[in-house]
Amino acid sequence: MMVAMAYVLVLAIVALEVPLAISLRQRLDDEVKQQARSGANVVAVLAQTALENDNTAGLQNLVDVTSLDTRGRIVVVDETGEVLADSAGEENVGQSFASRPEIKTALDGRTAQISRSSQTLGRELLATAVPITDNGKTTGAVRVTQDVADVSDAFRRTLAGLALVGLAVLAVGLVAGAIIARQVARPLRRFEGAARAVADGDLQARAPVEGSSEQQSLALTFNEMTDRLSSSLEAQSRFVADASHQLRTPLTGLRLRLEEARARSNDPGVDEQIDHGIDEVDRLARTVEELLVLSQTGERDARAESLALSELTEAAGRRWSPIAESSGHEFSAVTDGDGRVDASRADLERVIDALIENAIAYSPEGTAVELRSAERRITVRDHGPGLSDGEGEEVFERFYRGKAGLAQSGGTGLGLAIARELARRWHADVKLENADGGGTLAVVEFGAAPPREDSA
Repeated sequence: MMVAMAYVLVLAIVALEVPLAISLRQRLDDEVKQQARSGANVVAVLAQTALENDNTAGLQNLVDVTSLDTRGRIVVVDETGEVLADSAGEENVGQSFASRPEIKTALDGRTAQISRSSQTLGRELLATAVPITDNGKTTGAVRVTQDVADVSDAFRRTLAGLALVGLAVLAVGLVAGAIIARQVARPLRRFEGAARAVADGDLQARAPVEGSSEQQSLALTFNEMTDRLSSSLEAQSRFVADASHQLRTPLTGLRLRLEEARARSNDPGVDEQIDHGIDEVDRLARTVEELLVLSQTGERDARAESLALSELTEAAGRRWSPIAESSGHEFSAVTDGDGRVDASRADLERVIDALIENAIAYSPEGTAVELRSAERRITVRDHGPGLSDGEGEEVFERFYRGKAGLAQSGGTGLGLAIARELARRWHADVKLENADGGGTLAVVEFGAAPPREDSA
């Protein structure tokens, strides 16, 4: 915005000062030429009187005196172009100036005015020649030669003054423009901050209604949109919560009835089917719980805190070591470095738990599951079948279980989706890839650490 304003100011200054400079130069030239012609005409009238009286001494005295007033050299010639008097010195008297263009024009009865450079003086001269007439007959001529360098110097000083005025106007305009731009941009910056807060999940953030009428209208529209979005998400969250709550009761009742039927049955075939039914009810109950968690991942109720990844790794090792041992897996938790992140402890613990649970579920008994943390990075390595081609992203789709997942009866296809949603809530991402030597490597990668407030 400041560049555009400076461009407009420069154009305006140039558009005003260039014509002014041209007009000023033309006016100075016209005034100098007019004064030169007037002075030459006065000398011509007085010279005619001196010539009539044959007053040669008076003629020389005339050119000497008037040269001081005109600040130039004055030469008087007769009708043949011979010098009769010269303010530069009497040594030029008697020389012929008939070949000089301005003298020749004046002897023809016309006024001549030419500008030329003097090689002898190294200056720019203005030569003005007028005829001396007696009853309409040209009897001689007067030439006034003036140095116009002073006029050029004065013009250059005027140009310098105009340039300084232009720079001052530009500086004042830019300062005023910066103040105006800051006033105009302040509502936009606050609006941007509100939009970023909403994008980060804070649906209670609202844009201040301020600034111009257009900015106020935009802020009102944004706030109205955010209100509707917040209401829609709250209604969706309430619906999922109510639905999950309503489903828990019949699922619990169904499981109790299946268990009661299992206790009363003496038929091995029926017992097997009832066991399968109980497993499906348990899977459905887990699906309902994970759907509830997934519906709440866009909310920012959890508060961020500075967490040491090594501490989270050690705590996960204590939680999962007994579970892994009971399922026949070797579990290890290793920390490399003291990386710290700003996030919710509950969210990160759920991410780690989901990845470890996935690794244990899809790797054979007797294999190792390794949890490792480093600088802003957590990895979980298993030694299972790995990923099929193209499954690196598909496994994060909701309810996608993949080739290995279909062989398991307890999975819901939501664990990895929940893990990624929770990680992205705190500017991290979760990826799965085939590990070197077989198995799957799950990686939680956090973004660059934000600068500390106390850092220089």
